[in-house]
Amino acid sequence: MTQQIPQAPSTPSELTGVRNFRDVGGLPTVDGLRVRRGRLFRSGHLAHATAADAAFLATLGLHTVFDFRNAGDQKLEGPDIELPGVRNINIPLTDPADGAEFWKMVREGELEELRAALSGSRGADRMIASYRELVLGRTAEHGRVLHALATDSVPALMHCAAGKDRAGVSIALALLAVGVERDAIEADYLKSNAPHRRYPVRRAGTSADAMSAEVMELLSPLFDARASYLRAAFDTIEETWGTSERYFSQGLGLAPETRRRLRERLLESSV
Repeated sequence: MTQQIPQAPSTPSELTGVRNFRDVGGLPTVDGLRVRRGRLFRSGHLAHATAADAAFLATLGLHTVFDFRNAGDQKLEGPDIELPGVRNINIPLTDPADGAEFWKMVREGELEELRAALSGSRGADRMIASYRELVLGRTAEHGRVLHALATDSVPALMHCAAGKDRAGVSIALALLAVGVERDAIEADYLKSNAPHRRYPVRRAGTSADAMSAEVMELLSPLFDARASYLRAAFDTIEETWGTSERYFSQGLGLAPETRRRLRERLLESSV
């Protein structure tokens, strides 16, 4: 039997089967512009989208949906729904073999196992390490996404499972690449903590310990969006490449012309 953490009632929105959906339009850049609305969206996976959800998504004029889940995620949650005329691109940002046993323990492990793996700062430390790896180990994938956005892929929707970590870093990098203020990037990232946006934690088992307050506390670092996680990604850029400009040019291989086209596609005109 699978139990689910009680969630606060969802706030009214266009979507009921897709969590954590939002348009990042309106965010300010350091040079006084703003992200254009209707160009870049983020969400959790689309596997459970309802017919009404699909109808709403069809109104967005999407060109591409970027799915950052791996094969294990897709097996667990199901494939995305198909939207007419929309290109779906799967770019896994994690290996299904990496952490598979850990996440099985999260879903099925006993309290003592969870204590051993997650007590103290262990849970948060694991998340910080994963954000650093998303920057260091996935330069080819992030470069591919930003090149696509600069050429023919907008309006675009980026998602992973919860729309928080892999999609969160990818969105943050896209916003950083066009000069969005870091405080604004962080504020958008933290919106994933809203009760109606959070990925529902599921635990197998019927014992009192399966969904106890202690278990939820141990698991919270894994399902929270914390500023320290995103800052770890930014810190990794600076520690490794010196500046974000060198990260985009040397790490991701973005030429100045590509950055210019990316700004043209994602930002409001200055005129």
